[in-house]
Amino acid sequence: MCLGIPGQIIEITNVNHKLALVNIGGVKRQVNIACIVDEQHPPEACIGDWVLVHVGFAMNRINEQEAAETLQLFQELANEYLI
Repeated sequence: MCLGIPGQIIEITNVNHKLALVNIGGVKRQVNIACIVDEQHPPEACIGDWVLVHVGFAMNRINEQEAAETLQLFQELANEYLI
């Protein structure tokens, strides 16, 4: 099973290498965005996009509502297992 964590792209750090800074729950990480860019959606257009991040790669774009719902589920799981 793979787990993708929602995050929001806040900055493109290297256009040539397709790297971006992604805010994942308040933690900023550099992520490879090669899987989500193409001619219709170049790296520069990705700022503000919500993405699912898995092992340092943005695997696909998701909408903000999907991201919020997933983050809420993670929070509920954490609360259940940390108590």
